Amino acid sequence: MLIDLKIKNYALIEKLEMNPSPVLNIITGETGAGKSIMLGAIGLLLGNRADTKLLFNQEEKCVIEGVFDISSYNLQDLFSKEDLDFDNQCILRREISPSGKSRAFVNDTPVTLDVIRKIGENLMDIHSQHDTLQLGDTSYQLNILDIYAGNTASMGNTTFDIYAGNLSHLRKYNESYRKYKKLESDYKKLTDQLAQAQKEHDYHAFLLNELEEAGLQENEQEELEEELKQLENAEDIKVKLTQAVQSLTESEFNITSALKDTAHVIGQLAAFSNKYEELRSRTESCMIELNDIAAELEDAERNTEADPERTLEVQERLNLIYTLQRKHQVQSNAELLGIQRDLEEKVGSVLNLDTAIANTEKAMKEAEKEVLETAAILSERRRASFDTFEQELYTLVADLGMPNARIVIQHNEVAPTATGTDEINILFSANKGAQPQTLIKAASGGEFSRLMLSIKYMLADKTALPTIVFDEIDTGISGEVAVKVGKMMKQMAQKHQIIAISHLPQIAAQGDAHYFVYKHDTEDRTISRVKKLNDQERVNEIAHMIAGANPSDNAYQSAKELLSL
Repeated sequence: MLIDLKIKNYALIEKLEMNPSPVLNIITGETGAGKSIMLGAIGLLLGNRADTKLLFNQEEKCVIEGVFDISSYNLQDLFSKEDLDFDNQCILRREISPSGKSRAFVNDTPVTLDVIRKIGENLMDIHSQHDTLQLGDTSYQLNILDIYAGNTASMGNTTFDIYAGNLSHLRKYNESYRKYKKLESDYKKLTDQLAQAQKEHDYHAFLLNELEEAGLQENEQEELEEELKQLENAEDIKVKLTQAVQSLTESEFNITSALKDTAHVIGQLAAFSNKYEELRSRTESCMIELNDIAAELEDAERNTEADPERTLEVQERLNLIYTLQRKHQVQSNAELLGIQRDLEEKVGSVLNLDTAIANTEKAMKEAEKEVLETAAILSERRRASFDTFEQELYTLVADLGMPNARIVIQHNEVAPTATGTDEINILFSANKGAQPQTLIKAASGGEFSRLMLSIKYMLADKTALPTIVFDEIDTGISGEVAVKVGKMMKQMAQKHQIIAISHLPQIAAQGDAHYFVYKHDTEDRTISRVKKLNDQERVNEIAHMIAGANPSDNAYQSAKELLSL
């Protein structure tokens, strides 16, 4: 419930604070005094978009703050989900700077508008003239019927479970429906992929077969290019190798003979010093290395032969590799092998997709069966509540001045949607002998208001919203009906905190707390103010509501009588 409301620098409000009663609060005042402005401020507190044009002083920030007692609302999970500290008192605050920057806070922790909106939806239900028009919407009517039937406890965008620890019937259906739609979407994606894959399959298979037949090896290109260079220059290489061998072993002044003589001479000096022995050893090592080199050169020379057939074979192999690289726009065999692996995956994916599609289709059919089963239970509960809903609503509207009213719930079965397999339309007629029609066609503004109030009254014990705000729900009614509306609000307020903006003295007299909104003219501008009326001030205000600016003694007496009721 709302404990304290502060509004600063908003529209015509310079500074305002009120501490609502936990039961029925009435707000009255002249048209344009600022009652709807207060609702606009509360809307900002609950997450509505801000507009800097509404700043009272364009050089100061606007601050709207509400303190709520949430000790009995079971919102711990919601706070935990949003990573917020929970306390029995919750403070919501909005700040709008002159530059247009908007900030939101929950218990002094900065949050997004989405978060403050989620929490705000659990704290207040603002019923305006727009909501009265919503009553003509069939989806809104279905939502109302679900609350009444105990399938869920929701108003607006908020959904609560009635039975602690158990999923509500509607939520259970919603979960099965979401699961089914997810599988249906997955199935469509897979079938679309299969259709696309089948179109490309033959081409991919051709490319893969071409690469597989090529039998590519990762380092093959480099090895073949080196071999081709040797084959194409075999005669020149053979001549050079022969010259090298002769220089080492066969010429008149060959290196190996010279090293052999040198080692012999140094060996004769070894007896004179160890260092000569070391030099002799090193010389012999050089000689051994050169002999190895000469032997390898001889092997290379013997193995180097011009081979036209092998040259042609290597050239053809390299041409194949180069052609494939150009075709696939790559520079190496490693890249070609990567493309081959990708093609293997794509060609194989057609078979994998068949399996995935079969599995998904099976799961989708099972989910569809579950959807239809839960929808049937939900539909049965809805239809079981039709008669009692019609009768209870008729009893209430008859008591509010429509004794000849007829209310019929029209039901059609439809394909599964997010709300089930039911489509309903509340049909209404206010006059005897008139055929019930849709609310949009059959109900006037005043009838709409009385219908909405009656429905809210019926749902008061079933919805988890603690604070209900009525913005001029008394439109189009007067006299004894207005007295009954006021009493109905007072009864609702025994279980829900109610804040009602009204122009009717009959309703104003029912309030446990009465706030008066008025304009105050300063030297340079007009501002809105609000005051809580004492007993005598309430008599005066209600008398003015009855008779205008100059109420008679009779008006004052009528005001006292209304208050005594």
